[in-house]
Amino acid sequence: MDILDRLAKSKFRSKFKLKPKDIEYINNKGLDKIYSHACDFIRERVSPADIPNDGKQTPMHGHPVFIAQHATATCCRGCIEKWHKFPKGVVLDEKQQQYLVSVIMEWINQQLKNYRGNI
Repeated sequence: MDILDRLAKSKFRSKFKLKPKDIEYINNKGLDKIYSHACDFIRERVSPADIPNDGKQTPMHGHPVFIAQHATATCCRGCIEKWHKFPKGVVLDEKQQQYLVSVIMEWINQQLKNYRGNI
């Protein structure tokens, strides 16, 4: 995914990595559940046109998807506009939401592959 290559070159974005407790959470819940969480977080937290706390709605820890959102610039509408070119102030449609979730899940899968390769 070209966007992941570009994000990996960002000093800020590239510092985000899944920790062992995140990997354990994913292994316990399964990727289907993580995908479901990613869909929920994108739909509820970043797809509305007007987000009162935009830029602060995604915690920096507490769930693997939150880490992935910061790593993939899918954490707020400002980052989404800058990196993914979806304008602020407009509701994200289903196709845009699915694209963002696919970026998140691809990043998570890469993290899992890297983690398992280092054990």
